[in-house]
Amino acid sequence: MSGFVRVWCLRHAESENVVAGVSGAVPLSPLTSRGYRQAAAAGCVLADEPIAGVYCSTALRTRQTAAALLEGRDIDIVALPELVEVGIGAAEATVDPRVRRLAAEVLRRWIVDRQLERRVADGESGTQVLARMTTALEKVRRAHEGESVVLIGHVASLSVTLAPLCGLGARVWGHPLPHAVPFIVEWDGRSWQCQSWPT
Repeated sequence: MSGFVRVWCLRHAESENVVAGVSGAVPLSPLTSRGYRQAAAAGCVLADEPIAGVYCSTALRTRQTAAALLEGRDIDIVALPELVEVGIGAAEATVDPRVRRLAAEVLRRWIVDRQLERRVADGESGTQVLARMTTALEKVRRAHEGESVVLIGHVASLSVTLAPLCGLGARVWGHPLPHAVPFIVEWDGRSWQCQSWPT
């Protein structure tokens, strides 16, 4: 089909910031040992897929996920800054549970209520996150017509973007993306489609 692109999306594998309850983009947080095993398992799932390219955010945990997933395969990894996790400004890297609750509430407002002007502290609005993530998807789509690629991102930025782009809406709320579980998002030449949201 003209313009068709298959994107295997996944959240990065388990990382130290998740285990420690650290909020924010936390760009230098590495994978845990369990995370490396999860990434390798995702690589097994995609072993027979004719992957033309792999895209990830600039965060260490997505780059490590990509490298572990591709072990033994000669495929370029491209880090796109547009794919980073939601920025929460002055609240970045806190372990305060109140910030985690606020971040969850803001994400719910974005996904369920479409109140994209909300933000955590002086961080990004949903409008900003959606704009940069859509830009990244467009770059990937234009570069890989007729091909399959992998895109490794983050739970909040992927969810707030794919929910409206794929027409999933509020159905994704309450079903956070698990670590390193690939799922298919396709461009059919007219719009993005996601047949199954992983749980």
